[in-house]
Amino acid sequence: MSERVAGSNPGECIREARNARTWSQSRLAKQADVSRPTIARIEAGQHVRMGTLETVAQALGLSLEMGRTEG
Repeated sequence: MSERVAGSNPGECIREARNARTWSQSRLAKQADVSRPTIARIEAGQHVRMGTLETVAQALGLSLEMGRTEG
């Protein structure tokens, strides 16, 4: 079962989940088969492909959820 990544800043959720597991960015990058700079970009809120974000979230046991925002 996976946790949900919600909120306007998925990078923050990724960082919190990574830190909760006491993983370094390098370890997460290895688990997700992406580069460490990609993890840094995600956590900084910079643009990455949705597929990459999903892969990293899954490596942490998280899932992405999209929905409408009210405004």
